[in-house]
Amino acid sequence: MYKIILPAACALAIMTAPAASYAQDSAIPSKKEAMSETVKSEIQPPVAEKRPHSFTYHGITVEDPYHWMKDQSYPKIDDENVLNHLKAENAYYDAKMAGQKPLIDKLFNEMKARIKEDDSSVPQKDGDYIYWSKFDEGSQYRKHYRKTAAGGADQLILDENELAKDKDYFRLGELEISPDGRLMAYAYDNNGSERFELHIRDLTNGAELPDIIPGTLSSIVWTADSKGFVYGLANENWRTDNARYHRLGSDPETDVEIYHEADEGFRVDVGVTAQEDWIIIATGDNITSEVRLLPASNPLAAPILIKPRQIGVQYSADIRDGEIWVLANDEHINFRIAKGALTAPGEWQTVISGDDRNYLTGMVLFKDFFVVQSRVNGLDQVDINDYATGKSRERIKFPEASYDAGLGDNPEYNVRKLRLDYESMVTPDTVFDYHIAEKRLETLKVQDIPSGHDPAQYVTERLSITARDGTAVPVSILYKKGFKKDGSQPLHLYAYGAYGYAVPPGFSTSRFSLVDRGFAYAIAHIRGGDDLGYGWYLDGKLKKRTNTFNDFVDVGKGLIERGYTSAGKLTASGGSAGGELMGAVANQAPEIFGAVVAHVPFVDVLNTMLDETLPLTPGEWPEWGNPIKDKEAFEYIRSYSPYDQVTAKSYPPMFYTGGLNDPRVTYWEPAKMVAKLREYKTDNNLLLMKINMGAGHGGKSGRWNALEETAEEFAFILWQLGMGE
Repeated sequence: MYKIILPAACALAIMTAPAASYAQDSAIPSKKEAMSETVKSEIQPPVAEKRPHSFTYHGITVEDPYHWMKDQSYPKIDDENVLNHLKAENAYYDAKMAGQKPLIDKLFNEMKARIKEDDSSVPQKDGDYIYWSKFDEGSQYRKHYRKTAAGGADQLILDENELAKDKDYFRLGELEISPDGRLMAYAYDNNGSERFELHIRDLTNGAELPDIIPGTLSSIVWTADSKGFVYGLANENWRTDNARYHRLGSDPETDVEIYHEADEGFRVDVGVTAQEDWIIIATGDNITSEVRLLPASNPLAAPILIKPRQIGVQYSADIRDGEIWVLANDEHINFRIAKGALTAPGEWQTVISGDDRNYLTGMVLFKDFFVVQSRVNGLDQVDINDYATGKSRERIKFPEASYDAGLGDNPEYNVRKLRLDYESMVTPDTVFDYHIAEKRLETLKVQDIPSGHDPAQYVTERLSITARDGTAVPVSILYKKGFKKDGSQPLHLYAYGAYGYAVPPGFSTSRFSLVDRGFAYAIAHIRGGDDLGYGWYLDGKLKKRTNTFNDFVDVGKGLIERGYTSAGKLTASGGSAGGELMGAVANQAPEIFGAVVAHVPFVDVLNTMLDETLPLTPGEWPEWGNPIKDKEAFEYIRSYSPYDQVTAKSYPPMFYTGGLNDPRVTYWEPAKMVAKLREYKTDNNLLLMKINMGAGHGGKSGRWNALEETAEEFAFILWQLGMGE
């Protein structure tokens, strides 16, 4: 079944001084502002009101005078005081950045010039049809097409631009074609709240069916007869705790709940097996999972539980010819691959054992072989394995020493070639077909850079920098030839460091707007991601969370020591949990940074983890700890939570962003952080905040709107380093 491939979203992707002293201090412009903003030197940021508020846990009382910024009717946001404060912050941002408009426009135009406007995906066969999507020149969103595999005219099946017309925000979440190829289920979000409205379209005549289901938050899986589908609804706390069956033509209010999850920390999603004969109901949190199976021909049958949940054990499952295949970490931290019988689904025999060096990250079943994706020394590997022996026939070889690679869109079960995606920091996104019998990579498409790109003009390195506890942290770096390692040039450092997400050393057209201006661009593969295995992730969470922040600071200092940059010429950015990272490192080592950008930052960690009414909080306790029940967790989170650790000191220039409708990291986190920073910081450096009033966690939608926000970020960085001309 044709399915759009969307990028995964991260899960979060979740003592006062007199106000008069803050107001007096903020009236003094920085030297950079005085030079470039003489006319606007008297513009001052909004002064956030302080209202008495405190809370007590485990005998510890915490004052939080900016608590009022959380609208008490949330998720409805209608408090005029809150809205007016956010609008005032946006007005201040607009006023201060007005002088950088020529630079923003210049950056935007050069970034846009690197993007092929009428770009198209590589067509892929799925059953009787070939599917692809494309952008028209100038358009913000994609059009989705198909044609019969036997030939025939192109059929436009969905135009995102039409759905997005007159909307400030639009995001297509799901698009699934029924097994008979006649119907299309699709779901979209039009305000950034990540509550999707599900629709059905008849592809034989383009008619919209009356079946409309608002508030969905899951994948969509069609039943084998194409007469219904399984999906999940978000509850009032934006948690998907259910799987439901909808029969076409019936009232969605009467849909049957075929599974309900009782644990408020678990989330439910649905999928389909490789042969499309079983529907998968998966539930879990960040450390534990549990999987059930339903016949795709009878979604109302009693689900088959594969293996009961066990805290700390994660597994995923697929079916081949009635045999269960699992990827699980029950016997080794880096997972194993095993199989079992449907008659005894929880009894597994190992096919590929866990390995300290080879971290198993994925398993995909095909008719005559299965593919194992793994990571060795932080680099992606793709192996084609035999069912009979479980052993690898071959490991696909890629052309560079540092890269990002993996399976692409492979919807069919019986294949003779594999679709692969490949890129590196210097090599644009490349789509390959790997011909299995010939052991040959065929290049189908290389990302076109209309303004030109010569990989030979750039250098990428992979370094290892020792953190304060003796751990070697990998770093991927990109710079232009001729870059001087004498400390004279700037360097931008990026990382995420949470949820086991490894930031790959991939390609980005936007970052060349920094690199071509003399920057090096570095990715720190810090603990908290799973770059070097699952243990790398565990060493950056719960009671080891501060390793993540220390790694980033130590990588920055190590790069300075090696001459890649110098203190004050090092800039940094991160988003969501990576935004928490930005807040923490700015608290820990503000002196090394020339500018810091924190996007939708999870900076009010303690308050959020104490608020179990928020959508993500119960499911996040395995990642951060439960400060409600655990005093040690309370004290540890408070010891690093960026908002709680703001003190009177000099901070670098900083730029915070947020989204009013963001359900992952709520708007008040950056708002409270900026208010407290302005109250405490002793410097005159610029501090800005921009809240998207009609967007969510991902910022503005549409490829050009999103690009403009990147241009604003880079303009801020260049301006603060005195490179804004």
